Amino acid sequence: MNAKSVAIRPARRDDVAAIVAMLADDHLGRARERMEDPLPAPYYAAFERVERDPNLTLVVAESEGRVVGCLQLAVLPGISSQGGLRGLLEDVRVASDCRSRGIGEQLVQWAVTEAKARGCNLVELLTHSSRVDAQRFYKRLGFAASHVGMTVRF
Repeated sequence: MNAKSVAIRPARRDDVAAIVAMLADDHLGRARERMEDPLPAPYYAAFERVERDPNLTLVVAESEGRVVGCLQLAVLPGISSQGGLRGLLEDVRVASDCRSRGIGEQLVQWAVTEAKARGCNLVELLTHSSRVDAQRFYKRLGFAASHVGMTVRF
């Protein structure tokens, strides 16, 4: 499989388990996500909230009937940057056995194109400081380190 055999489409409720599996498939996600069968109800409630919000788009990359990647695009209105819209990429993931095949690049390029089409004047993303490979990937796609992120967990 390569990126040419991958279709990007809106996520469906029946994709939630595959999305959570990809989110849980790294050192940070293992501690943060709950991969149980059945999947905990809050994941489905979150999917429904995302699906209802016109400023949020959750997509998956699918190949041969299998979800192999995901990404969420948030279009954020704001006062800064002369009241311009900004796109925020979240939860960019590719299944571990499908990485290095151009799927992540295809997802990010789709999101940048979609953000431009929706009137965004920039696209930002956050990646954890420990995700060095992800940082290299985003730099290769033209993103530049421009912020210092901070978190408070509740």
